[in-house]
Amino acid sequence: MTLSRLPVTALSFKQFLQRQKVLGIYRTMLRTIRQVPDESDRKYLRDWARDEFKRNKSATNQDAIRMMLTQANNHLETLQKSLALARS
Repeated sequence: MTLSRLPVTALSFKQFLQRQKVLGIYRTMLRTIRQVPDESDRKYLRDWARDEFKRNKSATNQDAIRMMLTQANNHLETLQKSLALARS
């Protein structure tokens, strides 16, 4: 009778890595949003990003999470390109 010291809700290694990717994209998105010059646009984008990540917080399907990561990366790239064009 061996008892595991890990809590029942412990993440697998794959889940842990995926969680780190999600958090990394979220942080990068918020940092990028900080570069938006207009305060109202910045607030809108920040609220949108927070709402999207909160809405999908309880997702467990690995394929759905991968798809959402791809979408988040696409949104981030679009935002970064828009900011680069606005600066030039």
